[in-house]
Amino acid sequence: MEKFKTYFLMTALTLIFIWFGGLIGGKSGMIFAFLIAAGMNFYAYYYSDKQILSHYDAIEVDESNAPGLYEIVRKLTLEAGLPMPRLYIIPDPIPNAFATGRDYEHAAVAVTEGLLNLLDEEEIAGVIAHELSHIKHYDMLIGTVAATIAGAISMLANFGMIFGDDRDRNPIVTIALMIIMPLAATIIQMSISRSREFEADKGAALMTGHPEWLQRALSKLENYARGGVIHDAEPSTAHMFIVNPFSAVGTAMGNLFRTHPTTEERIERLEEIKYRLRDA
Repeated sequence: MEKFKTYFLMTALTLIFIWFGGLIGGKSGMIFAFLIAAGMNFYAYYYSDKQILSHYDAIEVDESNAPGLYEIVRKLTLEAGLPMPRLYIIPDPIPNAFATGRDYEHAAVAVTEGLLNLLDEEEIAGVIAHELSHIKHYDMLIGTVAATIAGAISMLANFGMIFGDDRDRNPIVTIALMIIMPLAATIIQMSISRSREFEADKGAALMTGHPEWLQRALSKLENYARGGVIHDAEPSTAHMFIVNPFSAVGTAMGNLFRTHPTTEERIERLEEIKYRLRDA
């Protein structure tokens, strides 16, 4: 069911992109948009995980050189009924983590050195459970495709503004090209990301049976993330991290790049789950 929902969202985003191509260039614009979307989705599906891991200089580890982390992940994957993902450590002092990969068999979890140094074993388990919940619901794939399509719509809008025929252009279409469609695409991307963060938090709480582990971890991660930005951080990958990597950036920039609910909201929802688990 989760895979079906993921592919449905991918298809819907692609159709929006193709429709926008038709808005700009008619039938030929739709064909052009379809070819771009097909190429981008193919690349995102098969290669986005390798690209992001390489971008952040992630180093693959295993049981021999990261036994503590490996054991935490092994126990949680058994609990979640998932295959063991590949594990990576990012050499960066800013604490953060993300999951990537197109399906269960090609999943990877990456954590920074800063996270391993900051959190205790229970808190690390809370973070890993959150990332495994993303994997279980195919969030990595849909997040990547949503970001890809949002960027493609902005690119197509710029293309239409530069190469379109001014004589035949309706003013409403011009406004759509310049503002409405790129903004709508970004809002879709951000809303998908925020809703799935809540779901991953819930999944982590149920997986560990201890929502307070993730609550403590989120509080620490948010406080430390405000002190700096992970190296080479990009807005296009911000949605993948457990906390917004741009928390240290000024208020206006932080809101512009906000792909996550506030940490306060997430902790409050986990508190509700904690009480429900106690009463069960």
